[in-house]
Amino acid sequence: MNDFDVESEVRSYCRSWPVVFDTARGARLTDVDGRSYLDFFAGAGALNYGHNPPALKEPLLEYLGRDGITHGLDMYTVAKGEFLRTFEELVLRPRGLNYKVQFPGPTGANTVESALKLARKIAGRESIINFTHAFHGMTLGALSVTGNSMKRGGAGIPLVHATPMPFDNYFDGTVPDFLWLDRLLGDSGSGLNEPAGVIVETVQGEGGINPARIEWLQGLADLCRRHHILLIVDDVQMGVGRTGPFFSFEIAGIEPDIVCLSKSISGYGLPMALTLIKPEYDQWGPGEHNGTFRGNNPAFVTATAALREYWSDDALERSTLAKGERVEAALSELADSSQAVELTPKGRGLARGLSFSHPEMAAKTCAAAFERGLLMETAGPSDEVMKIMPPLTISDAELEEGLAVVGDAVRTVTEGVLA
Repeated sequence: MNDFDVESEVRSYCRSWPVVFDTARGARLTDVDGRSYLDFFAGAGALNYGHNPPALKEPLLEYLGRDGITHGLDMYTVAKGEFLRTFEELVLRPRGLNYKVQFPGPTGANTVESALKLARKIAGRESIINFTHAFHGMTLGALSVTGNSMKRGGAGIPLVHATPMPFDNYFDGTVPDFLWLDRLLGDSGSGLNEPAGVIVETVQGEGGINPARIEWLQGLADLCRRHHILLIVDDVQMGVGRTGPFFSFEIAGIEPDIVCLSKSISGYGLPMALTLIKPEYDQWGPGEHNGTFRGNNPAFVTATAALREYWSDDALERSTLAKGERVEAALSELADSSQAVELTPKGRGLARGLSFSHPEMAAKTCAAAFERGLLMETAGPSDEVMKIMPPLTISDAELEEGLAVVGDAVRTVTEGVLA
């Protein structure tokens, strides 16, 4: 019996990467045998600044060393006050955004649940519009607006009060944007339950690295305004710089009514989530939505340090966009040279993917990459997309090293079809 036999069968990532990891720094992890692995996974988007960034680790260790508050519920603490002040100064104010900040709990699912609950409270209605191939979390409310049938099936009960609509390009451009939804909303005989809100990812991560066009996002925001529906953007995975700007919706010039953030907001992989709410919609009663771990003060410390280190100027944004273009070029080259298998590059910023016409090959490519010392995962309804999400701070040399491994793995798997 090894140390991990007692762990539940629900475990998943360790099945793809069956080694015992011990240390990590920057864009690399090291296992107990001393082998180094380059990270094109970044904690599923929770490690945008890499593993153990020194600029965040030092203030964290100092805070713990002086017995700073660790657990604080929603009490006032020095760490929380510094985070809120810094977040307003470096993120909200420069973008002309006015949001109240809610700490809903430690995870992405927590912020999605709070957003759905608040939208229903504000509107006095139950229904939520979601989109095909969406993923918003594994709790019941979040699952109800998630598309993946396997994950939905795990709920064990009917998932109701949500209506799926086609995401951008669902009909390959043959149907005008929002034709169906707009018609249903304007027809008193459509049978559509009047929605409280719409929840959307600007780039669907788990759904297959599907980026929504700028004009589609603008059209969705306009539709929500015309029909008095709250617009919720789930920026849990694509926020905090993953697509370039701090918020993934900035590129479209829209202002959601509610924004969900988690994953990399702490900057260090520590549990933390925010729900951003336009002030007129901050209609909670005291304690109406709460949780024991919504005040993770060590996460406030690292989040504040991350904002000061990486978001005092636009250097990280520009670097992310440039690196994203390099990944796109490498994937396009692979797609153009592939003869036996159709490969389709996808994504935005440093959220990139390569879709395989033979879905099983995506997992085989990730396995081949792991054998060569590179961590990647798959995405999409059939796991047909090889997903590339390195730390935003990865060096140019490490990025090239990883892309060389990706190319070798892709060619090894796809050229085997011709054999």
